[in-house]
Amino acid sequence: MIDYKLRYIQGHKGELAVYCWPVKQPRFLALLVHGYGEHLGRYHHVADKLGECGGYVFGPDHTGHGLSQGERALIEDVDAVVDDVHKAVFTLRSQFADLPLVVIGHSMGGMIATRYVQRHPDSISALVLSGPLLGERTAITDLAALETIPDTPLDTRTLSRDPAVGAAYQADTLVWHGPFKRPTLNAFKDALVRISGGANVGALPLLWMHGSDDQLVLLAETQPAIDKLRGSVFDAEIWPGARHEIFNETNKQQVIKRMTDFIRSTLKRNT
Repeated sequence: MIDYKLRYIQGHKGELAVYCWPVKQPRFLALLVHGYGEHLGRYHHVADKLGECGGYVFGPDHTGHGLSQGERALIEDVDAVVDDVHKAVFTLRSQFADLPLVVIGHSMGGMIATRYVQRHPDSISALVLSGPLLGERTAITDLAALETIPDTPLDTRTLSRDPAVGAAYQADTLVWHGPFKRPTLNAFKDALVRISGGANVGALPLLWMHGSDDQLVLLAETQPAIDKLRGSVFDAEIWPGARHEIFNETNKQQVIKRMTDFIRSTLKRNT
């Protein structure tokens, strides 16, 4: 496993923990944008494979998540989180100004990554979305309309066909195991509307991957949003039988290789 380092920067709600997986001769920067309730400490295996193909991998725990400060699992403005992510990028850009940047977002992180691309289109070389929370109406954001938000624990079987993934998630004290907070759901709704009304990715290479049995972020809800978002260089992979966390699925090595192959071919075209 590649050794990682933690650095701390100031975010909009306190200090943010930024994970860095350095490599000796990086060919590109890989920004990991994690999902709701989790943290980047769950992505060491992804960072390892990206590092093997020359990626200097980094990313923040979002406000209220993981090792970062802020009320747990509270996000009141997605664009403010995008600003936090941009600060993390700036810390690496000052060191590696000329390296191409690949943005990789999972679930809620896919929504944040997409909004990041819309706001900073000229600074990115490729975008990878894993089970991204996108779409003008989703089962998750519909919870905001309920008088009482259900306080039901996540069924960890929806994460992966590998039961060890669910067990590790349940035992992880840095993971949020409580209910959604209404301001967070409202912030998601607002962000999805902004994304829907924003620009598509144009000529930016985009790889979208999704599990066909994703019961948390539904494929049918994401597909129309991707159809609007995609530009002239688009690739997709729907993994049969896979659940929400495709980077933790039983075929995770195949999924990660699909991503690294896409990144390699994209960067090769751009050189």
